Amino acid sequence: MCALILLLVLIALILSIYVTVSFIGLLVTLLIAGVVGWLAYKFVPVKLPYGFLGAIVAGLAGSWIGGWLLGDVGPSIGGIAVFPALVGSLILAVVSTVITRTTKS
Repeated sequence: MCALILLLVLIALILSIYVTVSFIGLLVTLLIAGVVGWLAYKFVPVKLPYGFLGAIVAGLAGSWIGGWLLGDVGPSIGGIAVFPALVGSLILAVVSTVITRTTKS
């Protein structure tokens, strides 16, 4: 009986560590995506919509676009290849700027 309780405690401990590490990995990925998106919008003369949430979306979408165009070139932090993500975010920022300026005219 004691061995069964010890085994259940061990399983619970392993699962809690796994969930914590996965959650921290997700937070790091979102933070890196936000920083990359924010950096991309610093190069383009337009206000970033939705603040840091918009930067996270721009960074994630830019990571996907840059990974599709360039592959996994350069350092990777939090599961995001930084250089392709920045290039993809810049492309996304320029395209969104062109679209918003043409719809305002």
